[in-house]
Amino acid sequence: MAARNEDANRSLVFLLVDGLGDTFLQRFGAGSTLLAHRTGRLTSVFPSTTASAVTTTLTGLAPATHGLTGWFIRDRRFGGVLAPLPMLVRGNGAVEGLLASQRLFPYQTLFQHRTRPATLIYPHYLAGSAFTRRHSRGAHVVPYQGLEGMVDAIVDELQSFRPQSGYVHAYYPAFDALSHTHGCESSEVIARFQRIDASFTRLLERLQGCNCDIVVSADHGFIDSPQQQQIRLEDYPDAKRLLDTPLFGERRAAFFGLRPGAERDFQAFSDEVLRGKAVLLSSESLRKNNLLGPGKPHRKLSERTGTHALLMESGWTILDRLPDETEHEMLGVHGGLSPQEMWIPLICARC
Repeated sequence: MAARNEDANRSLVFLLVDGLGDTFLQRFGAGSTLLAHRTGRLTSVFPSTTASAVTTTLTGLAPATHGLTGWFIRDRRFGGVLAPLPMLVRGNGAVEGLLASQRLFPYQTLFQHRTRPATLIYPHYLAGSAFTRRHSRGAHVVPYQGLEGMVDAIVDELQSFRPQSGYVHAYYPAFDALSHTHGCESSEVIARFQRIDASFTRLLERLQGCNCDIVVSADHGFIDSPQQQQIRLEDYPDAKRLLDTPLFGERRAAFFGLRPGAERDFQAFSDEVLRGKAVLLSSESLRKNNLLGPGKPHRKLSERTGTHALLMESGWTILDRLPDETEHEMLGVHGGLSPQEMWIPLICARC
């Protein structure tokens, strides 16, 4: 009983380092404080991507239930295919409507069920976004700038809880951004990991004796997809005409709708062009096999997963482009089912 009471009085810090896969940590983390405190590994959700996984950490809901099935989702109420985190419709500007975020994100957050104080520590350029505002209900939001700003905010918030205990959820996205741009094993990414590890070391030093537990993990890992392994649907206009929507989901796990009667022709395209590069599945089979997780299905899950999905083989991606749409070049990618993307570390420390 005394041990349970002691644990009940401890604060908890959850630090999510966007993109820090377990494969990377074990390959490049030798001698690091983060690796020294690794206690095991977890799987990401599917798709293994920020929109799906971060939403799970903020709500406790699987993608099947919260409905964010990738960076892009399909929702006809808002003009077709959109990116829910920045609230942008593909090729058509911002999502509009006074109640847009309430309709897109109709579920409760974890913070709304709290029994102790809770703080969400987010980068200053994300802290005020519609997505963050909606998913931080029930928590105090603290914006920060830079790694040391995040560490300072964590320490300050824990001190503000005293003599009570509380929960701090901190999010660091820069590792992910560098991995997309430079590749997941680039010198830039390794250098950023070393900076993160040094900041984690200082955080532990500053929190010694503060009666708190720290858990560090990620939303997904990474894999590289060089240009020669990037399939562009514009190069196959006959196949593209078989689709009734732009691609949505992820480059590594693409959802789409086929026009009525087009299934046989698209299967032939897949057999001829995509063999060894992707696996074509019906989206219904993904849903029936709970690949998107347990729980009550979102009422628009069928729309948001389309009729079919392409699950890309290791290193391969598929993408399309709409008129006037800015293309974002990416070397490092995620969203698929490879071990590098799916395994994330479980790092624990007690202070």
